[in-house]
Amino acid sequence: MGGDSGTTERSRDRQVMLVAATVVVQAVAAAFFVADAIGDLAERGVTVHIAIEGLIAIALLAGVVVGARHTRLMLQDARRTEAALQIASGALAEHIAARFRNWGLTAAEAEVALFALKGCDAPEIARLRGAAAGTVRAQLSAVYAKAGVGSQAALVSLFIEDLLGAGVPDRSEGGKA
Repeated sequence: MGGDSGTTERSRDRQVMLVAATVVVQAVAAAFFVADAIGDLAERGVTVHIAIEGLIAIALLAGVVVGARHTRLMLQDARRTEAALQIASGALAEHIAARFRNWGLTAAEAEVALFALKGCDAPEIARLRGAAAGTVRAQLSAVYAKAGVGSQAALVSLFIEDLLGAGVPDRSEGGKA
């Protein structure tokens, strides 16, 4: 999860900076048109040219206001999304730990199960843990038995079903889905 958040954050920051830069350019242009229109108005009075400059200035000012508001909304949305992801990430980790406790997994089985949930196969888990592949396969078998499933895909599907709110009964209590 953590690798993508930095990239997403940088992308969001670039988008915000682009909108902010556009707002600044619009503000400078609006200030120029307002100053030019005021100077022309003092010099020549109301003309079609000054009226057009005034409309352009109003449009640019409206763009500045809309751009600034959009930037603020983008930042608020990004903060809300980031907070929701942190909550969801923490909630998922807590949910996984609770499931593991309910199933009565040992610390080693829980670590192996977590690697399995992340998509690692038995040889990869063995390499990551510095354990024998046979030991990891035995631990995976114990995890599957305690979870009431027969494979890594079925183990992963338990958590996907939980995330989707499918209301699948806890298999550790004897119920089979």
